[in-house]
Amino acid sequence: MTAHFYFARRFVWIFLGILTVFFVLTVLVDMMEQLRRFDVDDVGFYSVLGLSLLRTPAGLYQLLPLIVILATIALFIALSRSSELVIVRASGRSGIVSVLSPTFVALGIGLLAVTMINPIVAATSLQYQIRSEALRSGGPSALSLSDEGIWLRQGGEAGHAVIYAEQTNADATQFLDLSIITYAETGGPKFRIEADSARLVAGGWDLRNAKVWDLKSGINQGANAVSHEILHVDSNLTPDRIRDRFGTPSSIPIWQLPAFIRELNEAGFSARRHTVWLHMELAQPLFLMAMVLVASAFTMRHTRFGNTGVAVLTAVLIGFSLYFIRNFAQILGENGQIPILLAAWAPPVSSVLLALGLLLHMEDG
Repeated sequence: MTAHFYFARRFVWIFLGILTVFFVLTVLVDMMEQLRRFDVDDVGFYSVLGLSLLRTPAGLYQLLPLIVILATIALFIALSRSSELVIVRASGRSGIVSVLSPTFVALGIGLLAVTMINPIVAATSLQYQIRSEALRSGGPSALSLSDEGIWLRQGGEAGHAVIYAEQTNADATQFLDLSIITYAETGGPKFRIEADSARLVAGGWDLRNAKVWDLKSGINQGANAVSHEILHVDSNLTPDRIRDRFGTPSSIPIWQLPAFIRELNEAGFSARRHTVWLHMELAQPLFLMAMVLVASAFTMRHTRFGNTGVAVLTAVLIGFSLYFIRNFAQILGENGQIPILLAAWAPPVSSVLLALGLLLHMEDG
């Protein structure tokens, strides 16, 4: 048990050291990119530094498998050079048993990343988008989400509505040239509403210079149009939901993702991309365990056997290959070409089985 705690402690310190190095490099590289996008004389150095710090967590989160595999390589090479692995084997402990402590540490890192780091990454990514848009335009500017505009759909007990707007701001609270068509619970259209501008507030829309047409059968639409200087229309939409709906799944905290997927399905939107992302995040700890097993399979041999550089290069290449296969499966799952569970869980499970096979071959083969 003492050996397990020793290996786990060393793995944690090496992981934190490599994470710190990647953090500094990511901030510096991202600052160079931000300096190319913004004039430091106009926005200020601290604003550029703040944007880089907001963007860094997302970059590190994507690099987490690479950091884990590098930490594992550094750990076992250090243990091999100091002959500590030889001593452990001489005491009657199998080399495979020595891998258990780093593997469970990687599992803990994965669980921590999914449950705590994921919401932080989602929050910082959203703040980065808002601040960069504000600095780019000098304030909250209009943001066109497509060539035609932005389309929304909201549901409710009394029916649903289709909403169209040409533009919205970065906070998804102000809309221009809004058009709403409400439908009855049976499916027929009820009203058509057009407004010059609209503001999304708690519980509904505040429309300005709105005109309402009654679309019920037997009524002259043109003669029945009613104008309103200010009109309130009930809605269950919120700015956060709209931003998340048209953003990437990674901008939604994992704790809110199941409810958001349910809302998408109820509103008639496709939630396949978000569902795939949810399962990919849940499978992240298993994939990190696979990275530890792959790296340890090639670096647990004593350095006196030579070819250490080849072993390290092989471990890194296999790790990158598994990471590429995982991302490729994610794309196939989002496009509907393979089932969601297969896209999310097959690469991590296969990676663990492959790594165990390599480890058994290297140690006992």
